[in-house]
Amino acid sequence: MQLSSPRLRAALLAAASLTLVAAVLPPPTPLGIGDRLFPELGNPGYDVLSYDLSFAYKDNLSPLDAVTVIDARALQPLERINLDFTHGKVASAEVNGEPARFESVGEDLVLTPARPVAVRMPLRITIRHTSDPRGRGDGGWVPTEDGLAMANQADAAHRVFPCNDHPADKAIFTFRITAPAGLTAVANGEAVTPARRLGPTTTWTYRTRHPMATELAQVSVGRSEVVHGTGPHGLPLRDVVPAQDRKRLDPWLKKTAGHIEWMEDRVGRYPFENYGVLIARATTGFELETQTLSLFESNLFSGDGYPDWYVESVMVHELAHQWFGDSVSPRTWSDLWLNEGHATWYEALYADGLGKYSLERRMREAYQRSDQWRAAGGPPAAPKAAAPGEKIGLFRPVVYDGAALILYALRQEVGAQAFDRIERRWVAENRDGVAGTADFVRLASQEAGRDLGAFLEPWLYGATTPPMPGHPEWSGKAAAPSGKAAAAPGKAAAGPGHAASGKPAAGGSAQ
Repeated sequence: MQLSSPRLRAALLAAASLTLVAAVLPPPTPLGIGDRLFPELGNPGYDVLSYDLSFAYKDNLSPLDAVTVIDARALQPLERINLDFTHGKVASAEVNGEPARFESVGEDLVLTPARPVAVRMPLRITIRHTSDPRGRGDGGWVPTEDGLAMANQADAAHRVFPCNDHPADKAIFTFRITAPAGLTAVANGEAVTPARRLGPTTTWTYRTRHPMATELAQVSVGRSEVVHGTGPHGLPLRDVVPAQDRKRLDPWLKKTAGHIEWMEDRVGRYPFENYGVLIARATTGFELETQTLSLFESNLFSGDGYPDWYVESVMVHELAHQWFGDSVSPRTWSDLWLNEGHATWYEALYADGLGKYSLERRMREAYQRSDQWRAAGGPPAAPKAAAPGEKIGLFRPVVYDGAALILYALRQEVGAQAFDRIERRWVAENRDGVAGTADFVRLASQEAGRDLGAFLEPWLYGATTPPMPGHPEWSGKAAAPSGKAAAAPGKAAAGPGHAASGKPAAGGSAQ
């Protein structure tokens, strides 16, 4: 038989190549980049440059039809390509425009391209799949009263879309969300085009200007109102709130511009294209610093149980993450203390400025608990890994107030002026990048004019807490009553912590 169609011949040859390649390769296995706390997260061999994610939403109980397009660069020859992906069904896969074989192994989606990918070769991967919001309560899609939101930290983005799910590989994101008329869809970044109505559905398109870690991706669909404003230096503000709650929440939304100005006075210009809060009618147990659009539970602002100063400090915590954790992402998950310690530091500093909860009191209370936190969770820069077969409890008190205590000790050691220079330089030099604990120690030493490694090492890695400079009287470390840390007024005694967040640091972010 003679094949007259070149396209048909090419398709059959590609299919035959896939069969031959698969026959000579060993069985696919899950891979990771070797993160000590999440050993199977991330994938070696390529660098993601951009994600283009399309979601078609029906309701919050149905899988979304989705297309994920990944543009990447091969860092080594690739006969197979591993992606992190689970909790969805794959319909087809392509690599550089040709069909690719796909198999699920553990929580990896393993692609076998029609032909091996050479080093430094551009790599375009297209996956048609579903994204299922049902049946998982530990991250990914979060059902709300009227739709969905995302909470991917730390290891849940790959439950939503195929990706290289580790913060060390940041990329530009484009989101295209189609939903029934009457609903509003939002995502990180800014709108690329006006919403487009087509029959009974509307499609929204958003894109980030700055690279973003997968754990920080945000998509929300619901009966929402988008509130626009202006912050310092003309910064666009965009808040997304349940339409029925707009009037009640408006006083809180008006505080954001002042919070940004307060942070800028301490660490420099806000690092992204816009900012706002996404307030969802959902019970999550946390707040989350999704890039440019921080996620909050609506009941935080209900006036029941949380004093106003505390709610503001939670808002500042998530805002501070835009510099610490979002713009400067952790190199490994053991570097999480740099995210949460800094966000807790500025949260505590803000509360101190309001005259409601002094920084020194909070640090003294943290110091009293620090040894117990280290025993339970490991030292701040070396958290305990999960026991075999168990999921890690990464977000422990030691990486919140326990890590803020390191920053307090550093300021006591080098002085307030040098400390402020360290903070500003850290976010300026590492903007849009990744950095780890060794990078912070190196930069702090340079700014202080002396090697701080010997001073900081026991604070970062010690099983017990070192003496606090300037406070020899703290070394007794008397435990708080009943073995619990003192809590700020109106909250459960958790560290001190945000009871609604379920996290050990006041104003803790999501997992």
